[in-house]
Amino acid sequence: MNEHVQSSAGPLGGADVLVVGGGLHGASSAFHLARRGARVIVLEADYVGRHASGVNAGGVRTLGRPLPEIPLALMSREIWHSLAETIGDDGGFVPSGQLKLAESEAELEECRARVALLESHGFTHERLIDAAALRELEPAIAPHVTGGIWVERDGYALPFRTTMAFRLAAQRLGAVFHEGTPVSRIEQCGTRWFAQTPNGAFAAEQLVVTAGAWAGELARQVGEPVPVYPEGLMLMVTHRVAPFCRATLGATGRPLSFKQFDNGTVVIGGKLIGHADLTGRHGEVDFARLVRSAQTVVDLFPHLRHLGINRAWAGVEAFTDDSLPVISLSRRASNLTYSFGYCGSGFQLGPVCGKLVSELVLNERACLPLDAFAIDRFEASVAPPAAAAVV
Repeated sequence: MNEHVQSSAGPLGGADVLVVGGGLHGASSAFHLARRGARVIVLEADYVGRHASGVNAGGVRTLGRPLPEIPLALMSREIWHSLAETIGDDGGFVPSGQLKLAESEAELEECRARVALLESHGFTHERLIDAAALRELEPAIAPHVTGGIWVERDGYALPFRTTMAFRLAAQRLGAVFHEGTPVSRIEQCGTRWFAQTPNGAFAAEQLVVTAGAWAGELARQVGEPVPVYPEGLMLMVTHRVAPFCRATLGATGRPLSFKQFDNGTVVIGGKLIGHADLTGRHGEVDFARLVRSAQTVVDLFPHLRHLGINRAWAGVEAFTDDSLPVISLSRRASNLTYSFGYCGSGFQLGPVCGKLVSELVLNERACLPLDAFAIDRFEASVAPPAAAAVV
């Protein structure tokens, strides 16, 4: 597994950039950096795609994004539509379209206000539809649904396949991945960054932290504490059923992510929170919460009331207090870039955020505004660190 790791007293170098974390954002960052000629080493504590990147619902969703994320999501969606040309694999991307359902007149009014807000900011990708238009798209939906928001160019993809595709594309460009190599400590000595692991110390001029739920501890070591906390995001997949749903569905008034694959199985998610064991590096399923989510699905599609659940699982994801990620240069150290805290919605953003990270690393500025994601936006709400780890 760690065939590239040498047992030596000195640091393992030979790279321009160390990337800590081998999920989709780490693999995408490695690809975009290597594409621009950088020598990249990726350090992954478990195996690539083990946590949030490999076990999420796979939504390729611009629908419902916070306003600061919309430019990123729209640019990323264009990459998704040409992903095979970019990395040699489409990641199983299906442009199914996405629907956000309204189950009452009050919820439909919420949708109307949302679309109006976006239009006031110049965004037209979300379109309000009434009950009749919705049933043209999804005839099997329950009669109480009053309409919703439709985004035609959204869809879904296969998380583990996508993450591995970015990894393989990065490796073809020379990036080296070390799995089973958790980073316990980072520090800067002179102009070089050092990452301490059980397999030795790795060193490079630039450091990128894309370690998901474990990134907060590394940021704290540098004197940049972030109010980030882990959650165990859950998913379940059903037995096969005859085709009845083409779009990827969400809901206005309750959490939902819902899609049917070509093989007939239905995947149900939507920020279903289980339990996260950060030290043990795994998520645990909360079956009581899964029951509530299953009830949502039955409310929307009553003919599924007797459909069996095949399996359920959970992954560990990082959430921030303001529900926005950290995509930022360090404010306390040179040559350090962060990308983490995607709050259960980072899969769609993976292709573009890797590109933006490469721009921060190599140009110190990105092609899109990232002020809303700056790491120092939390400084007034977190206690000052006892001491910085930068030497």
